[in-house]
Formats: sequence, C-alpha cells, structure tokens
Amino acid sequence: MSVVSRSVSRLVPSTIRTNSIVALQQKCYASTQKTDLKEVLRELVPKEQKRVAEFKAQNKDVSIGQVTVDMVYGGMRGIKGLVYETSVLDPNEGIRFRGKTITECQAELPKAKGGEEPLPEGLFWLLVTSQVPTQEQVEWVTREWNKRAAIPQHVVTMLNNFPAQLHPMSQLSAAITVLNLGSKFAKAYSDSVPKSKYWEYIYEDSMDVIAKLPTIAAIIYRNLYRNGTAVGAIDSEKDWSWNFATMLGYDNKQFVDLLRLYLTIHSDHEGGNVSAHTSHLVGSALSDPYLSLAAAMNGLAGPLHGLANQEVLIWITKLVEKIGDSPTDDQIKQYVQDTLKTSVVPGYGHAVLRKTDPRYTCQREFALKHLPNDKLFKIVSQLYTVVPKMLGELGKVKNPWPNVDAHSGVLLQHYGMKEMNFYTVLFGVSRALGVLSQMIWSRALGFPLERPKSLSTDGLIAFVAAQKKPATGAGTKA
Repeated sequence: MSVVSRSVSRLVPSTIRTNSIVALQQKCYASTQKTDLKEVLRELVPKEQKRVAEFKAQNKDVSIGQVTVDMVYGGMRGIKGLVYETSVLDPNEGIRFRGKTITECQAELPKAKGGEEPLPEGLFWLLVTSQVPTQEQVEWVTREWNKRAAIPQHVVTMLNNFPAQLHPMSQLSAAITVLNLGSKFAKAYSDSVPKSKYWEYIYEDSMDVIAKLPTIAAIIYRNLYRNGTAVGAIDSEKDWSWNFATMLGYDNKQFVDLLRLYLTIHSDHEGGNVSAHTSHLVGSALSDPYLSLAAAMNGLAGPLHGLANQEVLIWITKLVEKIGDSPTDDQIKQYVQDTLKTSVVPGYGHAVLRKTDPRYTCQREFALKHLPNDKLFKIVSQLYTVVPKMLGELGKVKNPWPNVDAHSGVLLQHYGMKEMNFYTVLFGVSRALGVLSQMIWSRALGFPLERPKSLSTDGLIAFVAAQKKPATGAGTKA
C-alpha cells in the first residue's frame, strides 16, 4: 500500500478503505460518457485539487518514513519522498496502473477490432483520469492523436541529416527537444497565463508530443536500418500502434498486437525510476513537456535503465553461440554458473519486486499462444525454470524471479525486429504515456520545484556523531 493510501485511510470510514488510493478516487468520481479527454479533466481537476488540499491541511505534520545513512549513499533507494499519482509498484503484486493490475488492464481496457491486447490509448485515458474508458472514448483519443501527428519539416530535416553513427536514443531525445519550438505551455507561460491554467497547456503539449512520437521513431528506424525509405502517411482510421507498426515497416497482425501490449505495459512504473523521476524533476522547474520528456529519454538511454532488455538478448545470443539453440537444462545451469562467477544474470531480479514481474508473465502468455516453438523463446522458458532456483540457493538474492526485460527482446526478434539498439526507443515511446500523464496532474495540483537537501560526507559524519552523542544535561535536546 502506498504512503498516500495509508494516510487517506485514516480520514475515511472503514467501509470505503482500500489498498488503492485509486479505488477511493473512483468511488468519489463517477465515470463519464464524454469523449473529449480535456473536458473530462475539467471536471476532475477541481475535485482532485480540493481533495489533495484538504488532505495536506489535515496531515501536513504526519511523518511517513525514516531516512538512514545507507539510503542516502544507496541512491535514495526506498526513501518515501515523491508523490506520483498514475501508478504504484507493489513488491508482491507488481505494477498497478491507477489501481489496475496488468491482468485487469488486459481484461478491461478496450481493444482494436480483431485485436486481443489493450490499446495504449485506453491505458493513457486510465492514467490521466483513473477511469476505465469506453470504446468511444478510446476512439476519440485515437482520432485526436492522428490529427496531431504531423512532424514539422525542420525536425524531419534534422533527423534526415543525423550521422548514422548517432545512437537512436540520442536522435529521439534531440527530436523531442527541438519540437519544443511549438510548445503551447512555453508560449502561455511567457504570456503570463495564471497557474490555475498550467495543466491545460501541459495537456495540449502532452497530446501533441505523444501523437508525434511514432512518426519520429519510425523515421529514425527507417534512416538507420531501412536505407532511409519513407515512413508513409498516418491512416486516420487506424489506432496509434497500428500506424506505428506500419510506419516501421511491419504489417504482421500479431506484431501489431504485440506492439499494443508492449506500449501498454512499459508505459509507467511509479515515480522513482530514472526516466519518471527525471521528467518529474525537470517538469517541476516548469520546463515544458518536450524538454521534460527529452530529459527522461536521456535517463532511459542509460545501461542501468532502458538498455536492460538489450543486454538480456545479447546474453542469450552468446549462450546460443556457446552451447547451441537446443541446450539441455544441465548446459543452461552450467552457463548460468559461469555467468555468476563474474556478473549477474541479466533480466533476473528487481529493486522492488519480490515475485515474477507481471509484465514478464503477460509476455510469456503471448509467446505461449503465438510462438510456442520459437527456439529463443524455448530458451527463455528453460531459464525461467532453472535460474530462480539457482539464484535462490545462493541465499543472497532477494528476488530471483525474471523481470520484464527477460522476455521482450526475444519477442521482437521473432517478428523480425533484430536491431537491438532500437529497443529502447520503443520503450521511450511507451514511457511517454506515463510520465506525461503524471505531468498533467503535477501542474494541476501545483506541485512545487523539487529541491531536496544534500549533505557532504563530512557533514553527514558530523550529523550522525551529534545524534549519537548522549545528552549531558536535563534540558539538552537529542
């Protein structure tokens, strides 16, 4: 249960207490049949502003945790110091999008005609409103994004002139930054728009950049891996993922559905991860969504964040080179043992989760249904049966189970996307849904400039020494 959820539970009758703050929101705010997302937000924002203001007023002095020296030196791991509304990561249940598990999202969110996986448009509506959208509402988002998808010519020219050696993520970040020229929030801020209106312009910029990301990503892909061939035009009748897949050059219906699933499950992972926190931090300076998202993409490009699925695939590729594509369990075990002598098994373990990542599970289910005989998938399945037990026997691993990155690369490889450097771009397109949903609410709720206090090691040593020093007099403070 999140800190905010626990705090709110003290304020409401036991009959409506819940493990999820989102469930409380849904009790308070009935779903609407309106299809214009901004109009829905106009109704939700004042209600949420009032709820948060009342909560803060009544609980401003309540302590929500303790910070240790180990946390400070450990990358602030586990410090409760950030409000992030759109998703919460539970150690046992995995990610919840506005209170919904991955399985619930797959079951409840609208799907494309003939598709089996949830549409990212529906996930975005859920993240922004905390309400499961209707089919009509999702179709409205699709039409809206298709209308906003055009890329300014100067951005296209810039992308076409990047050197082929420039990493796809660097190109994505640069293109998003340059789109800032058309920021509606930046213009409104320079025109002294009142703070109460900030969220409306953040919303407009967020919708614009999300709409343009598939085309930008597709241009990068085509330039690098398809000899600069044209991406084609947006089909106004098709959904966001379908257009993305087509512009990339893939027309396999299963791949389109895989992309819908991929873009949904990678969208958000609460606020403490590097990309989400970066966008939150940069946005708190009132940088517009383009600048904030570009900063998030630079964080996502790091090898300890968005490159993990690529590292998994490289490791599996080396496994195949060494012991073949039909290894025995004993051969797998030996390969894992050899790996553990010098490093870790990529794709296994998680900083928060203490069970198999539900995002891994849903990808596994997709593979079992559509590509059960794929040789790399069979190896992934073998690893699933072998690695957790081996890591558990070491006695040092808190979570020996696979995470989302242990599976996604193999699925993309199966459908012909073998360019591993591009995988993080797909991740980035997806992550925009989550971080920009939160940014709308950050400005709607008036979150201030983020500015934590830092200490030097000398200062921390002195502070700890003072805390340990026994009291010397009756009136001495600890």
